[in-house]
Amino acid sequence: MSKLKKLIEKLCPNGVEYKKIKDICIEIIVPMRDRPKVFDGNIPWCRIEDKEGQYFHKSLSDLGVSDITIKKMNLKVFPTGTVICSCSASLGAYAINTQPLITNQTFIGLVCGESIYNKYLLYYMETQTSYLKTQASTGTIPYISRQKFEELQIPFPPLKVQHEIVRILDSFTELTTELTTELTARKKQYEYYRDKLLTFGDDVQWKRLEEIFNTKNGYTPSKSKNEYWENGTLPWFRMEDIRMNGQILDKSIQTITLAAAKYKPFEANSIIVATSATIGVHALITVPFLSNQRFTCLTLKEEYRKQYNYKFLFYYCFKLDKYCLSCLNQGNFSSVDMGKFNRFKFPLIPLETQQRIVSILDRFDSICNDLASGLPAEIEVRRKQYEFYRDKLLSF
Repeated sequence: MSKLKKLIEKLCPNGVEYKKIKDICIEIIVPMRDRPKVFDGNIPWCRIEDKEGQYFHKSLSDLGVSDITIKKMNLKVFPTGTVICSCSASLGAYAINTQPLITNQTFIGLVCGESIYNKYLLYYMETQTSYLKTQASTGTIPYISRQKFEELQIPFPPLKVQHEIVRILDSFTELTTELTTELTARKKQYEYYRDKLLTFGDDVQWKRLEEIFNTKNGYTPSKSKNEYWENGTLPWFRMEDIRMNGQILDKSIQTITLAAAKYKPFEANSIIVATSATIGVHALITVPFLSNQRFTCLTLKEEYRKQYNYKFLFYYCFKLDKYCLSCLNQGNFSSVDMGKFNRFKFPLIPLETQQRIVSILDRFDSICNDLASGLPAEIEVRRKQYEFYRDKLLSF
């Protein structure tokens, strides 16, 4: 008999009790909606991009808020050890912070009492993602209210049982973390060589973004009109598509009907660039499509289609991602200064050179991201194995 089974039989002879989150957490923190205008302090300001595995260690973009700003804006600080749950765009993301920090309003913080182990709560919350998505409000961006979190019931075994479950699940995640660390090192090496291959001097011709692309923002059709969403065939892309399926896409999670299209769909081989909310991401879409309003779509102008390789432009947009992060508008909502965006420059080099660079980068990309082989494939197998045992252990 396993140690866990013995503990459950000894400490929970009548089964495991369930309790609402509001009854086991000493505080539930809902961040303020206002975004600081100045980041000159030591308390990290974290976004979903700053999550490292199961933890928020710091702001990876070095954004920090001062005590003066915190008091002035009445910002909510998550104490160390808070279980931070995404309640909006990135539903299903959970992490524990290793130092006090502040987040934007897309998260909610669950501060554990003495009777609940925060790592146990984090693991259990991971099993509730599908249910929480059914509880989210409908609209342009789904949202789960504080009340929905408060009323969520979780199995509440004694601490010894919680710690044993965490010990078992940690053994699965530790191996995955080691593999992920190695893969991250490879990706950094790939990014280094990619940047070197895509660095050009004054001896090449440069073209502004607005010269070579037609640009247009996406939009979200009305969620209240079933005829826009039922039996749709036109791909409609969101950030979730990129997070789940990568940056070269030929299908979307959600589709819409042609009746929902305000204008002609974007052409195949267009590039979508995130210019609001989550900045610094892009994707190449290889089929006709539409996207939501978070993206600006870049479609190559007719006169430049014989001078550029689509895949080369896709790779060069990794530089555009970094540039976007450096030219944000000031305000409560993250967005790119579109005047500066349109002035970003692309090199115009011979097609043969573009193709050679694409061939090299395709090989690097396959090594780092192909789920059918190598480290990515092994990580995927370990992840599925972990999810199976996690769900089994936490079902009681």
